[in-house]
Amino acid sequence: MVPFTWLGLALLLCLVPLTTSVDSNIVSDTEAYPLPNQGNIITHDPSIIQVNGYYYLFMGGVHIPVHKAANLDGPWEYIGTVLAGPSEIDKVNRTRPWAPMTIEWNNRFYCFYCISDTGRRDSAIGVATSDSIAGTWTDHGVLINTGEGDLSHIYPYNVSNAIDPAFFADPLTGTPYLQYGSFWDGIFQLRLDPTTLTIDHPAHPDSTHLIYVPEPRKPEEGSFMSYKAPYYYLWFSHGKCCQFSRGFPPMGAEYVG
Repeated sequence: MVPFTWLGLALLLCLVPLTTSVDSNIVSDTEAYPLPNQGNIITHDPSIIQVNGYYYLFMGGVHIPVHKAANLDGPWEYIGTVLAGPSEIDKVNRTRPWAPMTIEWNNRFYCFYCISDTGRRDSAIGVATSDSIAGTWTDHGVLINTGEGDLSHIYPYNVSNAIDPAFFADPLTGTPYLQYGSFWDGIFQLRLDPTTLTIDHPAHPDSTHLIYVPEPRKPEEGSFMSYKAPYYYLWFSHGKCCQFSRGFPPMGAEYVG
């Protein structure tokens, strides 16, 4: 099993070939980087896991669509959704979860996802599980509430935004963690119960405040963690990602990782 986090997968799955020059005041027109892999599929916040020689793509969208392919170039075959209907989480936008991340842990598959809406902190992270990557999933509902809901008054839930879940197992200790967060007070890490992958002691969570960029403020989101001895690396995006109806952000404020 090889998991892929969503940050940077837009490059793998990009549909627009870089065949013409672009305005260098918006993005660089350098040819020093390889062209993106033409994945031939439209996706947002993808998560890919490799199981038994196949890649399985989970994406934000109605009920969390799932596609399958023998390689990253596709063709990608739609095989269904994680959720059979709206999420068990009773918050706005519950039919269109964001930013799923799917992993395998102790011979079981876990799909972490978030429920939110643009500009809102009344968000939640949930999880669904399955004994088979292409099987039937069970939605277990909320792991973390922010804004409103059970335990949302407890730190760090009371200062954070429960979106963009990312799983990390410490290769030195085997301890599982969940990174999450966007805007507001940045990105946090919570220790998970190694048996259930729920929040360990949710009313008194073992939390670490990983990233916060003060004023002039840029949003930090889409984090994931990796380890290459002797350091741990936290990867994240910041800048303006969306809603460009009034033009692209100025150089230095664009969405970068």
